[in-house]
Formats: sequence, C-alpha cells, structure tokens
Amino acid sequence: MSEPKSPTPTPAGDTYKGWVFKWTNYIKGYQRRWFVLSNGLLSYYRTQAEMGHTCRGTINLATATITVDDACNFVISNGGAQTYHLKASCEVERQRWITALELAKAKAARMQAESDDSGDDFSSSSPPAAHGQGGGSHNSEVQSALRTLGSKVEDLSTCNDLISKHGSALQRSLSELDSLRLTGEAGDKIRQVAERATLFRITSNAMINACRDFLTLAQGHSKRWQKALQAERDQRVRLEETLEQLAKQHNHLERAFRGAAQSNANADNKSVTGPGKGEASDEDDENEFFDAMEEAPEFITVPADPQFHKRSSSNVSGFNSEMCPDDQSLNEEPLAMNQESSCQELVPLKKRRTRISDKPNYSLNLWSIMKNCIGKELSKIPMPVNFNEPISMLQRLSEDLEYHELLDKAAKSQSSLEQMCYVAAFSVSSYSTTVHRTGKPFNPLLGETYELDRRRESGYRSLCEQVSHHPPAAAHHAISDRGWTLRQEITVASKFRGKYLSIMPLGTIHAIFEKGNNHYTWKKVTTTVHNIIVGKLWIDQSGEIDVVNHTTGDRCHLKFAPYSYFSRDVARKVTGVVMDKDGKAHYVLSGTWDEKMEFSRVMQSSRGGENGTEGKQKTVYQTLKAREVWRRNPLPDGAETMYYFTALALTLNEPEDGVAPTDSRRRPDQRLMEDGHWEEANAEKQRLEEKQRSARREREREAASQRTSSQSEEGAPHDNYQALWFEHCEDQITGEPVHIYKGGYWEAKDHGTWEGCQDIF
Repeated sequence: MSEPKSPTPTPAGDTYKGWVFKWTNYIKGYQRRWFVLSNGLLSYYRTQAEMGHTCRGTINLATATITVDDACNFVISNGGAQTYHLKASCEVERQRWITALELAKAKAARMQAESDDSGDDFSSSSPPAAHGQGGGSHNSEVQSALRTLGSKVEDLSTCNDLISKHGSALQRSLSELDSLRLTGEAGDKIRQVAERATLFRITSNAMINACRDFLTLAQGHSKRWQKALQAERDQRVRLEETLEQLAKQHNHLERAFRGAAQSNANADNKSVTGPGKGEASDEDDENEFFDAMEEAPEFITVPADPQFHKRSSSNVSGFNSEMCPDDQSLNEEPLAMNQESSCQELVPLKKRRTRISDKPNYSLNLWSIMKNCIGKELSKIPMPVNFNEPISMLQRLSEDLEYHELLDKAAKSQSSLEQMCYVAAFSVSSYSTTVHRTGKPFNPLLGETYELDRRRESGYRSLCEQVSHHPPAAAHHAISDRGWTLRQEITVASKFRGKYLSIMPLGTIHAIFEKGNNHYTWKKVTTTVHNIIVGKLWIDQSGEIDVVNHTTGDRCHLKFAPYSYFSRDVARKVTGVVMDKDGKAHYVLSGTWDEKMEFSRVMQSSRGGENGTEGKQKTVYQTLKAREVWRRNPLPDGAETMYYFTALALTLNEPEDGVAPTDSRRRPDQRLMEDGHWEEANAEKQRLEEKQRSARREREREAASQRTSSQSEEGAPHDNYQALWFEHCEDQITGEPVHIYKGGYWEAKDHGTWEGCQDIF
C-alpha cells in the first residue's frame, strides 16, 4: 500500500507536532501555536524557533481528559489547573490530533501504572529475568552503565578526601597566622580567607553526598527502567503486527468494495429508479459537502455517480432533467488547460533579487498617534513610516499579477465557462499576499507611476499611475502577449473605528480576452485590519464578488465569509457558483483566499431537497470530484523578517534603468525605509508631502486666475490636474467615470524621452 500524503500519528512513541489554533483570551481570540506531542506530554510554543529555549505550557496526558466540541474544536484539561481550547484547520486534521492524543494518553497512563508497582516485582538481591536475548543484553548494558557511574563517584570521593586534607592544612596555616596577632587590615583578610576555606570544604562535602545519593537512587530505579523498556518493546511488536493485519484487511475491503460497486452499477442500469441519496453521499469521502453562509443563497454539493452521465435522465428522480449539450461527454478530467503544460517560461534576462534588508525592530506608541484619528479618512492622516512597508500602493496593485498564469490559461480555454473558473480564481488569488501583510503601503504622490515589465519573462507588462490625490485613485493597465488585457482604477476609502480599520476599494476591474472577445468585470471586497490598539494585528477579507462576462452573460458569484469565532467553517473560506446566462450552474468553486481554490463540475441540481435555516430551501448540486485550480506560492525563506513579502514583491522596488523619473523605485523616502534608515525616511516623507501640497496650491492659483469673474465667485478653488498617461472618460461597460490608458509610455521609454514628467521627488 502506498503511504499517505499527509503525516498520520503513530503510537510507537514518535513525536507528533504541527500548527493548531489555541484560544488565548476574548481580545486576541484564537492564535496559531506550534504544538509538540512527545512522551505523553503536550507542549506548545509561539513559533518553531522557540522549541529550543521557551516552552509556553505543558500538560501531562496521563491524567488529562480529551473532549471534542465540533468539527474542528477540541478541549484538553487535566482537572482544572490547565485547560487548552484548541481548533484545527479542518476536521481531518482535528481527527489526526485526537488519534495521536488518545494513543499518547493511553500509553502514558499505562507507563505510570507500571512504574508505580514495578518496584515490588523484583528483589533487590537478584537481577530480573531476561525477556529473551534483547532483555538480557539491555540488562548488561544498564549494569555496565551503573558500574561506570559508581567508578566516577569513587573518583569524586577521592577528590573530596584530598580537598578535605588540603583544606584542613590550609585552615591550620591560617590559624597559625591568626595567632601571630597581626594587626589592622591583615588580620581581617586572614579571617576572611579562613571563612571561605571552610565554606569551600562544606560545599565539596555536599557535592560528594549528592553524588552518592544519585548513585543509590539510580540503582534503586534501574529495575523499573528495565521493565518499562521491555514493555515498550513488546508493545511496539504488537502494534507492528496489528498494523500489518489492518493493512491486509484494508486491502481486502477495498477489493470487496470495488466488486460490490461494479455489481451495483450493473444492477442500476437495469433498474427503474436511480441511486438513493445515501449511496451517492457515501461513494467518495473526498468530495466536499458544505453550506453557504445564511446571507447567501444556500446550497449543498454532493458527489455524483461517475456513471451518472451514462444513465437516462428519466432514471433520476428529484433532479432537473435538463442537461447541457456536452454533458454526455463530461468526466472527472480537469479543465481543458490542466491537461496541457503551462506556457513555457522564457529564460529571464535579469537575475531578480531574492532578499531585502531585514525589518528593523523600532518601538512606537501606536495609541498616541491613532487616538486623534478615529473617524477620519486614513489617507488624510500623516503617518510615520513605522506603519508602512517599503512599497507603494501602485506596486501593491501590480502584485495582483503574481498569478498571471491563471489569465494565461483562461486565454486558451475552449469554453467561456472554463474561462470563468480561471478568472474567478484569479480574482481570489490577489488576496493571498495580504494574510500576513499588516504594513501600510506608501500613499503614492500625485503623478507617481510604476511600471512592471515582465514581457520577456512572463509575456506581460503593466503600468500604474496615481491620477488623483483627494480622493486617492490609481489607474492600472496591463497587457499580455498571451491574449489578455487587465485594467482597473481603484479608489481606496478607509475608516479607523478604534478597534479595527476598514479598507473599502472602490472601482471595477476589467479583464478582456482576445479569443472570443470575452469581457469580464468584478469589484474587490472589504479588507479589515483587526486589533489596531490591543493584540496582534490580523487581516480578514469579507464581502461578495460578482464576476460577470458581458459578452456571454455568464456569471460567477463568490462569497468571502467573514471570520467568526462561533463558525465551524474553515477560516478565510470562499465559495462560489459559475452559472450561464440562463442561471444554470456548471461549476462550484470552493477554497480559501489565502491557500487554494478548487472547482467541481456540476452534473445535476435540484431544489427543495432539504430546508436550510429560517426555512430557506437549499440548492443541491451533484458534482464530480473537486480539482485544484489555484494554490498559493510558498513564501521565500526569511519572509518574516522581510515584511512577509512574496518572491514577486521582493523584486518590485528593485532599482532598474530606464524607468520614468516619476517611478516609485525612485522615491527617496521609500528607498530609505527599505535600506533600514527609518528616521531619515520619516524626514524625507514630510519633505515630499509638503512639496506635493505646495504644487497643489500652485495649481489652484493657476486655475483661479483662468476662471471668469462669475465662476470665481463660486465655492472653493478647483484643481485642474490631468494625468499624463491615462485619460479621463466614461466606461462603456459600467458607465463609471474612469481613467483608461491612452498610450505613449512604452514608446517614451524606448526613446528615453520623459519631458512630460513632473518633478515630484
């Protein structure tokens, strides 16, 4: 039998360890901790690095009770003194921990009982009977160790005699000196030396006595150790035999199940009625079963019969009899693009950096700054760089392209519904970089730009420009040689509410594909930063996204479930359904925005099967086995000291030749912060902000001088700023006023002509 991919707890004394969420208090809630189960003791640490020096708590399982609360929660208590409320990442992981804990508890209790009564089983005058050759050899090893230990104690005793002899001689000499009646300071020094010599002799005697006590104790407990070790060997042999029997039984049951399933399938082909609900739900344990949140239309996915599409639709009761034209050819193969190798990467012409300077550990009183900011717009608050990360908001927008491969695959999809799955996964993937990124990006200066040219490496290049300052708005345009274009204009609205910070991105994201001329739009969800004042900062994403194909009418509704202490679902969960223009479901998407997304092809759907909460009817989707469509890339080594930057983020602020004078890479305060010079960065940041305010006042004076006398009587001054590379117009799809790339940047870069760029740095 092949080994499982995930490690499973073994009862043979092996250490079992991993990340588990532990309840701390009502302010911090559940916090991730590193737990280690070894030798009947469950210990935990804040990080894996603490294992060598700082244990945060340990509980003895021999006297502990283990209870299960729900699908992911369980409690370990030793009778009131210590209680751990724990939460696993999923039900499977929780079951692995419960199995390991129960085995360790049984073993610890048995060892304790055997240790309590083992002293009566052997006489002190005769050695224990050897349990076979192994027991005899181990007995001789223990006796040899005891003899060596006794020899060392005798050596220490000899040293003690010598110390006592020389110490007595020293004291006699000191007494003779004292009898000479030395006056003044010399007499005091001699008495002080005599006292120290006496203390030294007493201490050496105590050391020798302790060594003798240790030898006596070791000899008294040696028999118990021998019996315990032999019992452990016997238990290991029994467990190995049990595991071998279980493996044989599993293999036998697997063959029997396959034979029974084939027989049932042949019988069902001759039957009038289709399979019952129980048969469908038990067929494949790997198929996911979940409810949507109460606010969204509730639905359930159940595994579909692999032979379902071969049966007549009349044989299935309770399900919609209509099927799409290509349902007869559906199978459990992944999407079309998954069958092909991804686009071959070109060899990069430039070796990108993989590290930046470590983040300095500067302390700062957060409340002294934030207490005057409650209810204000975050972009209007002067913040020191201590709260920032050394990239700008324009570079954070460019990070959306980290998983551009999803758009590459979408561009080659044969079906618009398949393409929708990739686009929906891409819309989720942009949040994976935020899970640990609690730092605030630099607010771009008006007219600031950022280019990301990866045309030779990945086939795309993008340009961002800060087109407005109040409210702050950034326009982004990316085009790929592989058949797609991405554009967006994001205006960030944010409010500080004392305990948390809400960031609401406003604006629409557009993805256009040359093949089929499919045009997709969607918006971003709300980002919430918790524990602003007390506790460790953590980020959550919540809300709903509607990805719409304006060409075909296809739609995907995604729901980002907000974190809830009382929820039994996996944290950061995302669910969605891909539907055609008629509202018929074709794919179900599920996963988490920080880890991965999977899709399942819908075979049939029904309504009215079960009632959800508040009497709502759930839609039941019969799906094939889930397949992975996206997974987050692992963070680079040492990311925790580099602002938790991804591999792409580490390269965003890398200096490059030929970029515009307004590029974020040339921003001095941001560069100083990246190099670790935070005090100089704060001073430079204030200089740049004051320079920007002066430029704005100058534009307002120029605009006022150009207005007529009737206009000048109206209201506040007007800023007539116009973006350099983007033009302001109305979006033909959404009708929103937007900035769209008008061209000219890459041509200016090729010629090295930047006359139109302002001096903003």
